[in-house]
Amino acid sequence: MSLAVGDTAPDFTLKDQFGAPVTLSAVLSTKAALVVFYPFAFSGICTGELCGVRDDLTRYQNDAVSFLAVSCDPMPALKAWGQQEGYEFPLLSDFWPHGQVARDYGVFHEEAGFAVRGSFLIDQGGVLRWSVVNGPGEARDFGEAADAIAGL
Repeated sequence: MSLAVGDTAPDFTLKDQFGAPVTLSAVLSTKAALVVFYPFAFSGICTGELCGVRDDLTRYQNDAVSFLAVSCDPMPALKAWGQQEGYEFPLLSDFWPHGQVARDYGVFHEEAGFAVRGSFLIDQGGVLRWSVVNGPGEARDFGEAADAIAGL
């Protein structure tokens, strides 16, 4: 299944790196959400991307939008990675059922068992307003996401 701008984004509940459940519809009750899927904690491109977000967080997480990062990594790995890198945003574990939310968003790489780099801006009504999907090994340009957020 592939999502298109204008589609209703699939709701989900995933645990963050501390074990707390995060439900998309609950987040959307107060602000829009930028949901970002990435392949692996501790990998070079993923670390570089999320450190870039960390270093300019107010562009991606502020009064208008929440930033939610999702991978198929288990929760303990996300906790260790988040602490190591100083991430102050939720790292959500789509570990079990393995990759189900990534599948719902059309970004699960079935043969390799991980999420590819998908970015989805969802408004408070649950409607997908912007998205881009990058393949394995292709870093994304978070400037595009910032521009989409500014256009909400």
